[in-house]
Amino acid sequence: MLDELARHLPALTLVYSAFILAVASPGPSNLAVMATSMERGRRAGMTLALGVTAGSLTWGILAAIGVSALIAGHPGALHAIKIVGGLYLLFLAWRSARSAMRVDMPAPKAAVSGRRTFLRGYLMHITNPKAILSWTAIIALGLRPDAPTPLVHAIIIGCGLISLAINQGYAILFSSAPMIAGYRRIRRRAEAVLAAFFAFASFKLLTAQL
Repeated sequence: MLDELARHLPALTLVYSAFILAVASPGPSNLAVMATSMERGRRAGMTLALGVTAGSLTWGILAAIGVSALIAGHPGALHAIKIVGGLYLLFLAWRSARSAMRVDMPAPKAAVSGRRTFLRGYLMHITNPKAILSWTAIIALGLRPDAPTPLVHAIIIGCGLISLAINQGYAILFSSAPMIAGYRRIRRRAEAVLAAFFAFASFKLLTAQL
């Protein structure tokens, strides 16, 4: 098995490099991880990040077994996901805008640090058509018709670990004392920017031609 993977090392390197750039670049999911970590603490940020990674892995597995090809052949399914994702981003924009209008720092809520926070991260990523298309591209980039099964496993597991490391890293970094202190000073502006970003992403998603 190791010999097979060694033969496909250039393809794996390319896949991992592309995935690192995709996960680390600013987007709704990692921006939400940063904001949640600064506002509600490390545990909530890491829980949200875990949900994001679970959503990413879900699309990775579906892309690997060919469900993405099925979606590509049925535009209605992708349009439905696009609408759900756009409305969810709009909901996140409303939440951020409401927080930006508050003068005082919202008190941490222990209840959001568990299952609901994980589900929020999962839904945020699972309803993002960009994640579907990105994973389809990643799978296509690394696989060939004669690709062995271990290579598929290496792509899914490796990318899953990359997503976990980067998103958890964001949660840990942005929940540190200096980051939290800085966030308290610029909280309202940061939330306003986040609300504008979510609203813009929602608009682009709902009006995009797929």
